Amino acid sequence: MIHFEEVSVTYEGHATPTIQQVQLTVPEGELVLLVGPSGVGKSTLLGTVSGLVPHFTGGTLRGRVTVDGRDTRTHKPRELADLVGTVGQDPLAHFVTDTVEDELAYGMESLGLAPHVMRRRVEETLDLLGLADLRDRPIATLSGGQQQRVAIGSVLTPHPKVLVLDEPTSALDPAAAEEVLSVLQRLVHDLGTTVLMAEHRLERVIQYADRVLLLPSPSTPPVLGTPAEIMAISPVHPPVVTLGRLAGWDPLPLSVRDARRRATDLRSRLASKGPQPPTAPGPHEETRTSEPTRPAPEITSRLRAALRRRRGTKATPAATATATVTGLGVRRARIDALRHITLTVTPGETLALMGRNGAGKSTLLNTLVGMVEPTTGTVTVNGRTPHRTPPRELIREVGLVPQEPRDLLYADTVEAECAAADADAEATPGTCRDLVSALLPGVPDDTHPRDLSEGQRLALALAIVLTGRPPLLLLDEPTRGLDYAAKARLADILRDLAAEGHAIVLATHDVELAAEIAHRVVILADGEVVADGPTADVVVSSPSYAPQVSKILAPDPWLTVTQVREALA
Repeated sequence: MIHFEEVSVTYEGHATPTIQQVQLTVPEGELVLLVGPSGVGKSTLLGTVSGLVPHFTGGTLRGRVTVDGRDTRTHKPRELADLVGTVGQDPLAHFVTDTVEDELAYGMESLGLAPHVMRRRVEETLDLLGLADLRDRPIATLSGGQQQRVAIGSVLTPHPKVLVLDEPTSALDPAAAEEVLSVLQRLVHDLGTTVLMAEHRLERVIQYADRVLLLPSPSTPPVLGTPAEIMAISPVHPPVVTLGRLAGWDPLPLSVRDARRRATDLRSRLASKGPQPPTAPGPHEETRTSEPTRPAPEITSRLRAALRRRRGTKATPAATATATVTGLGVRRARIDALRHITLTVTPGETLALMGRNGAGKSTLLNTLVGMVEPTTGTVTVNGRTPHRTPPRELIREVGLVPQEPRDLLYADTVEAECAAADADAEATPGTCRDLVSALLPGVPDDTHPRDLSEGQRLALALAIVLTGRPPLLLLDEPTRGLDYAAKARLADILRDLAAEGHAIVLATHDVELAAEIAHRVVILADGEVVADGPTADVVVSSPSYAPQVSKILAPDPWLTVTQVREALA
């Protein structure tokens, strides 16, 4: 179905190809998962299938890519629209219409399908992806995860033979991600649809893949094999594989079910080592990352040096609460986004906000940073009312990394963004640039932010906000687009900030990150708090929000691979 013949892509201004020597075939009716570290060219490879590379992105494509016999060099994206459905990393860039139902129908209208066919397919897709209640909603009012489901639905309705998906579950809650992946698997098995998908959260998707295509590093030829073969050599792999490597299991498990069947001996070994891990770390207790790729010592030291390269400290004294929310209610567009929210965030505490898409997590963060005014109740940050505080004053108290990093980026180059961040925060020149390099090495100074990958843009936005070292740091889905190594470095940064007394609130669907760094988890549903407590107590009791290690070794309260590694050592 998809043939790559010695494909290389070189972008203008780059001395070396982003991808090169791609020679492979993806047969009809397979789900092929594309994996590799951030910035190795996964999105570029996907773009060569849809025709976006080079017709839209520019650059030079050498070799040939054919999809069902059509050469993407001579067929522009609109000439492939009936054959290839594409969802990029940014759902907002995908939308053409204003409402959910119109967006689902638009692609079929463009192809000239009959009205009765369009109506039936729209209804089917609304049910498949759990969008029926949102059919008349303006897309602009949806949460990031809801928008991602709409974007996926809009490419399903025309029934393309090939689906090209770039991180399709990155903004989805665990249950919604499982629903989307099940739909994709059904299309592959029942209709013979070919799916080529890039994804960083391998713990969600690896068990669905027929084959895995690994891009180990930039300009390195890819390696294609079965999931088990690739996971045995891949530098990026999910916690279940990391645990399997640690335990010496062969073949490596790819799912929690496979790992549980082999875990009896591991449980016995852990039980013989004595006391089990604490159920939850306190706000100032050290936890360690269980990601498979640890930052090198020199990178960790650079991170800490960059974080401390500031004039003075911004952390709040431990005696007072950093943020207090009392009886908060927010009503937007005739919808109660938040109801009766009461919580306190203390200095040195890392709090994870979790819950399904549309539960109100982003709205709560926006209220804390003053972008949304409460309808009822009160919100204070270090004694200030956010929505009544001038922005130049508020920025010294609270910083938000939004779900869409480009909302913070306005300069023409990475270098200019970092210089502006240093100036705004009155930081030592080079502070922001050092943070970018420490989070994700290899981001060029002269690159326009729009030309960065999603993970690189996120690293830049994180660095800009971290440069100011606000006492309250808010992060909305901070691991979208990040590989495991970059996520590990981010976790180290957040731990250092918490240890210095900064309060951190992150809205996330990444249960592995929450298990790693959160002292406390708050779960929202329909705008209300339904659970609030120590991380281990909340996530272990939930089939949706428990990390992989917890599911494998239940009922024992292990959360991360590092806890297991340290116990065995």
